[in-house]
Amino acid sequence: MLPTLWGRIQTRVLVLGILGGLWTIVLVPFLWLISTGDPSILDVYRVAFTVLLTVIVLGVLWEFLYHFLQQFRWEKDWPTLFGLLTAINEGILVWIVIDNTGLLPDSLRPSPFVFSVQFVTTWLLVWVAVNGPLRAVFPHWRFQGGRFL
Repeated sequence: MLPTLWGRIQTRVLVLGILGGLWTIVLVPFLWLISTGDPSILDVYRVAFTVLLTVIVLGVLWEFLYHFLQQFRWEKDWPTLFGLLTAINEGILVWIVIDNTGLLPDSLRPSPFVFSVQFVTTWLLVWVAVNGPLRAVFPHWRFQGGRFL
């Protein structure tokens, strides 16, 4: 049985929230070193967690579109590589939202390079975890439709 829409949403939120949050804590000191301007490390943490939260919220919305598109596929699921490539459209949308909506003051908006480092490394870490170790540690995840509850 393939993960259900609700199961994929729960997986996305939990893995991005826990693993992505831990990775963001570790990554921010390096992002602070490569940041332009003179932000404090607390400002960089604020920006990084705003980006992470934006990825989570928009990711939940993306899941509804992905679910709709998957209904046209025979197996009702994406090939694993599609899951990796969705980083492109999701990253572009998150950048547009972060850069144009006022979620962050102008002085705290990350440079495209700093944003890309955080987004790409977090995406790869989460994608590898979901498609590797988590499948081995939680084998029943697939058999319960991906549902946590």
